[in-house]
Amino acid sequence: MTSERLKAKATDPEAIRQKVASLISNFEAELRSGALRAKVLALVPIFHGLRDLGKTLIPPQYASSARDRILYYFLQYSGTIINGDELLVVSGIQEYARRLRELRVQFGWAIVSGVTIKEMRNEEVEEVPDELKPMRPNEYVLLSAEEDRDAAHRWHVANTIRKERGSVRGKILKFLQINVGRGVTNEELRYVAGDKTEWARRVRELRTEQGWPIATKTTGRPDLGVGVYVLQADRQSPEHDRSITDDVRREVLRRDGYKCKSCGWSHNEWNPSDPRHLELHHIKHHAKGGENVEGNLNTLCTACHDRVHREEKRK
Repeated sequence: MTSERLKAKATDPEAIRQKVASLISNFEAELRSGALRAKVLALVPIFHGLRDLGKTLIPPQYASSARDRILYYFLQYSGTIINGDELLVVSGIQEYARRLRELRVQFGWAIVSGVTIKEMRNEEVEEVPDELKPMRPNEYVLLSAEEDRDAAHRWHVANTIRKERGSVRGKILKFLQINVGRGVTNEELRYVAGDKTEWARRVRELRTEQGWPIATKTTGRPDLGVGVYVLQADRQSPEHDRSITDDVRREVLRRDGYKCKSCGWSHNEWNPSDPRHLELHHIKHHAKGGENVEGNLNTLCTACHDRVHREEKRK
């Protein structure tokens, strides 16, 4: 048999299925025997045959390598929760998790694991869509069908910061500051934190306790994807604004249409030469007894917010 015919047979799902079916039929005799090793050895070609059958489910003209088959499968079911066993089948390799990491780190595909979703759910449940909340550790989802070509550089930076001494919160802040104005993913933040489960809590602390303007899909930037975080400016909000809870912040922004109440600016107009963002302003100052409630808060862009405070100081 020529090499071309052998290759064609190796990629023909029906030919492989027939071979596996024959092997399983012949295994009936081994089951009746008492020799354990004979049974194991008889199962080895069946195991390999099933692996080869899984690899042929995606034609080689679409994806020839294990990594390409995994990506092809994700793109066919973008936004769908995929079990690790499915990836084991289509990839045909045991170390599919390494290929997943390559797709994230080297190629910028937003593949998130059930482990990361669970950690987000424990600390920032509002950031997790209902359809992703049941995810288990050995499950994955492709959040966006668009490749992020800047991801490889961010992962390189994340790897450098990860190795430095310091607190998890400090490392996360440094990574966000280096990428100020640009979105980073939950998987990147988890990696910077040394894969520690506390990463989501530290992000929330940076936003709600230390006043860093870290925005997400539900906290001021509905245009962002799920699991994307943006440090909108490298400055902290005034101390009296830091005790506004995420729930109140979210409702005020939604009420005001995610626009500045003074000039009408929104994030749709953002550009690098005018990197403002939205903040909440106390109508009755916090120092004068103003509360952190919806009725006492307005949405202002940073330009208008700074102007309001300058004018108040001149009075």
